[in-house]
Amino acid sequence: MAPAAAAAPPAFDPRDPAFIADPFPAFRALRARDPVHWCEGLRGHVLTRYADVKPLLGDPRLSADRITPFAKALAPAERKGAAALIDLLARWAVFVDPPDHTRLRRLLNAGFTPRAVEGLAPGIRLVVDRLIDGAAGQGRMDLIADFAYPLPATVIALLIGAPARDIGLFKRWSDDLAQFVGSAVTRPNRRATAAAAARDMARYFRGLIAERRARPGGDIVDALIAARDAGGALSEDELVATCVLLLFAGHETTTHLIANGMRALLSHPAELARLRARPALAAQAVEEMLRYDGPVMALTRVAKEDVEVGGRRIAKGGLVYLMVNAANRDPAQFSDPDAFRIERDAAAHLAFGFGPHYCLGAPLARLEARIAFDRLLARLGRIEAAGPAPEWQDTLVLRGMKGFPIAFGG
Repeated sequence: MAPAAAAAPPAFDPRDPAFIADPFPAFRALRARDPVHWCEGLRGHVLTRYADVKPLLGDPRLSADRITPFAKALAPAERKGAAALIDLLARWAVFVDPPDHTRLRRLLNAGFTPRAVEGLAPGIRLVVDRLIDGAAGQGRMDLIADFAYPLPATVIALLIGAPARDIGLFKRWSDDLAQFVGSAVTRPNRRATAAAAARDMARYFRGLIAERRARPGGDIVDALIAARDAGGALSEDELVATCVLLLFAGHETTTHLIANGMRALLSHPAELARLRARPALAAQAVEEMLRYDGPVMALTRVAKEDVEVGGRRIAKGGLVYLMVNAANRDPAQFSDPDAFRIERDAAAHLAFGFGPHYCLGAPLARLEARIAFDRLLARLGRIEAAGPAPEWQDTLVLRGMKGFPIAFGG
């Protein structure tokens, strides 16, 4: 009797519009049948099990530096055209390994202590209420364009001492940069667009840093300038790159956390009613939003040596896509993981990563989301989705909608 043929691995195409709109069925299939999946289109391994993803996020055999191999793979002419982008991203703490990562992280930690973050709460409430005031009389708004983007963008502008009037510029630059950083899979000119944004952002922050040297404002940028000028703990290029990172990372994922979280609530009316009845559940609800449909879908690493995972060998230099949103729906870690329950204990989720690169801005994102949902539900009355099915951004790393119209009142 002939042996049974091995089951073919599940199909996985990150360019498929169905996957971009709803990746979770594909994640379930991969987790069940091929949890360490070689994806030819991505030229890397896609990991979907919690038990694999979590330890590898802190594994020193994997490097966060995916900029160096990207640059080396370019032809000389391409590398020259992308020089501004490469130089900027190569100095971001999220793409740097120890000991440089340790040094950069230590400098940034002072601006994100629990006391410093909680001290921002009154200002965040003012911004939230001002944004709601601007839409309250209209009975509808695009939750992203009118609220979920300007809220964290305004807060991070205040944090780094940039004028709030420039958040329109920040939005354009960040969108262009996100197409590259987020590994957009259908946009052919993403590298050139991101390179132009990198040049513009670097120029902007060099000007802002010059102004702040002349007239300090007492915020996190001044602390970074002091570290650069006093002890040389930060190079000038690292200073500029860190400012850009704070701006980009400080709002992009929080925007999607708020919008994805509201979509989850509106799709689960009983949970929405429960949160309205018990506003004290807001912090716990935010954790479930992060677990259920978080703003970061994947964290990418590069193997520094051969690594064996789940009986598969990942060769040195290989790309590893750690799918945190898939891990957060793993039934081996969370019971009934495809259900959205705001009273669930979701604290073990990986939406902010794990290990040395755990998201520095996680306390700020949590605070902004908690205040946002508290005020939105208290002030807007009945809320419902007001448009067709949302269009999702075509990035593999980030998970967010392009727009999300809602109606409210009554």
